Amino acid sequence: VAVIANSRGVIKGKKGQPPKIGGIIYTESAEKVAYFIENADRERTPILFVQDVSGFMVGTEAEHSGIIRAGARWVEAMATATVPKLVLTVNHASGAGYYAMAGQGFDPDFILSWPTGRMGVMEGESAVQAVFGNDAAKPENAAAVEAMRADYEHQLDARFAGARGYVDAIVVPEETRDILAFLLEASTEFTGPHVGAFVLPSGS
Repeated sequence: VAVIANSRGVIKGKKGQPPKIGGIIYTESAEKVAYFIENADRERTPILFVQDVSGFMVGTEAEHSGIIRAGARWVEAMATATVPKLVLTVNHASGAGYYAMAGQGFDPDFILSWPTGRMGVMEGESAVQAVFGNDAAKPENAAAVEAMRADYEHQLDARFAGARGYVDAIVVPEETRDILAFLLEASTEFTGPHVGAFVLPSGS
């Protein structure tokens, strides 16, 4: 099994370079993962995506380093890979990083989440800033801001996703290994279309 996982915390940079923020996808990481996915697909090796990602790095420096091109190559490699793809959300999964890590829109074979999983386009605070900007602190917007935060907090919860079929199951850590082994066996033995919850069987 080929495993692609995000790492949290502060990651020491190469000599002369600043440290990197875990959970953020940088250009060199995107290039490496794209190559890794292409090789896994070529070798017919199933891929497990372990999500704890906040998105791709942004800013002038990231753009100059080629993050857009590298990110596009990653997404293309992931989307066109025909081997079984399983997803496990262990903590945070949002933004373009969620989709690059075989998010629900790309129809992976199975999507699992730990109870700690949070998935969505963005966190509530980011949504507040996008909608209200500097006006978020104004007293007249307080009720609307708090309502938006509460709404996002509710919808980011793994249980919200599970109740609507966005994930196939919420699993506890101690059972994850056995469940993944079972799903890998099921997906590798199945020769039809993806067997996840998001593909309806064709009529006979």
